[in-house]
Amino acid sequence: MQKSGAQILVDSLLAEGVDTIFGYPGGVVLPIYDVLYDSELRHILTRHEQGAAHAADGYARASGKPGVCLATSGPGATNLVTGIANAYMDSVPVVAITGQVATSLLGRDSFQEADITGITLPITKHNFLIKDTKDIARTVREAFHIATSGRPGPVLIDMPKDVSTGMAEHLDPGPVQLPGYRFNHKPNPEQIARAVRAIEESERPVIYAGGGVVSGGAHGELLELAEMMLMPVATTLMGLGGFPGDHPLSVGMLGMHGSKYANYAVSESDLLIGIGVRFDDRVTSKLEEFAPGATIMHIDIDPAEIGKNMGVDIPVVGEVRLALRQIIDRLKPRVATQWRDKITVWKKEHPLDFVTNGQLKPQEVVREICNVTRSNARITTEVGQHQMFTAQYYTFTKPRTFISSGGLGTMGFGFPAAIGVQVACPDETVIDIAGDGSIQMNIQELATAVNYNLPVKIAIINNGFLGMVRQWQELFYNRRYSYTELKNPDFVKLAEAYGAVGMRVNNKSELRDVLEAALGVNKPVVLDIPVEREENVYPMVAPGEPIHKMLG
Repeated sequence: MQKSGAQILVDSLLAEGVDTIFGYPGGVVLPIYDVLYDSELRHILTRHEQGAAHAADGYARASGKPGVCLATSGPGATNLVTGIANAYMDSVPVVAITGQVATSLLGRDSFQEADITGITLPITKHNFLIKDTKDIARTVREAFHIATSGRPGPVLIDMPKDVSTGMAEHLDPGPVQLPGYRFNHKPNPEQIARAVRAIEESERPVIYAGGGVVSGGAHGELLELAEMMLMPVATTLMGLGGFPGDHPLSVGMLGMHGSKYANYAVSESDLLIGIGVRFDDRVTSKLEEFAPGATIMHIDIDPAEIGKNMGVDIPVVGEVRLALRQIIDRLKPRVATQWRDKITVWKKEHPLDFVTNGQLKPQEVVREICNVTRSNARITTEVGQHQMFTAQYYTFTKPRTFISSGGLGTMGFGFPAAIGVQVACPDETVIDIAGDGSIQMNIQELATAVNYNLPVKIAIINNGFLGMVRQWQELFYNRRYSYTELKNPDFVKLAEAYGAVGMRVNNKSELRDVLEAALGVNKPVVLDIPVEREENVYPMVAPGEPIHKMLG
């Protein structure tokens, strides 16, 4: 029996286990939307294509399943680009489907034509331009395989209109056969043996855990290894939740805005075990002085990351979970270490703290959100000071509960991502901790949240500035606040205009009561929380300085 290309596409998505897609209709995808009208596949209509991409990203991070977004050709497709780049930088499995002008019109500067496969080539694991209806099922199967295997990442499928209207037999494409696509599942036994010896011989080891621990499902093995060998664990921004933040061996986040004790521990370590990390500049800062006395071990599924940014002494390429299991099975537990005692002293001498006064501080807001939710919420953030305050003062104890834009640093990510998280986790509390600048970049998605009754809570830490940019202007540009002060709308009235609930915290004493009231409402809620305007994020490593030299 022959089916249209659009029907084959939707059936193929269902065959891959897809239950939800996020999208926005347009001319060349109308055949697909016509099939969706009667389909069991749930479609969430966002109010901007960028919102669809971020929602798919948030869905994927929370659920562990690939997120799917759909947009029309030309401007619809290009509006996905930021979201695709964001997923690429943070290794998130997203399948983006774009409509395209008919194959006969390709390359003619046709109406709403854009070379989206060319545009997204550097920011996808792979992309496809389908030119024959009979290739749809195979292409979808390959796209999901590529997006989810090895190091996860986004894949784009571009589908011309005549391909979606064309007719073909829908045949099961069978197992994926991609001769040029290979990656190592199993680590090299010799490298595992070297890793074991290095751990046994080390006196001041530190585990440096990243997003690969979360996406690789290796949090259980990480906890077992740390407890067995009494090794402190520092996490990256993407690694938060991969190791319990309230565990005695946790030293929190390291790097530019990491804890002092995490940065001190890494700087004095004799063995640094990077697990699912990139050794990116926000962590290492002055590279030649990063962990200067340490043997560097790097465990990662992606061989391209080994040695890319940092010289590595012991490379272990393979699935993180499998590598850790093989290492654990060869080790003998440690009983006690002076190293752990030293770090305990650092934690007492250099706690994360801030000066309180009559004004509400952003740190207090995040800490109270943590207290009210008992560390049992899915938290997304936008990008800026509030993001760093959240990383520092919300205690994440489980994987996939902290969802934020790391590598690309995308303002406007948090709220649409929260929508995706709420769709993936309908019975859980989802909070977007936002800044007054970032939230306005995709605030139109309030209509999406209201339309689908997604009870996302948005806590706007409102300081009237583009906070992180203003902080840099204060510290490095003589307080010349060039175009960083904001004139904001009334967020409460704006929420109400969309049909959401708006609340405002007028003073510090109201904070807890208002937070609890917001959590008790089964609707989208916007919380406007004015805070001290010029509070800075500390500790902070200035550009070009080693991580053990911190401001604040």
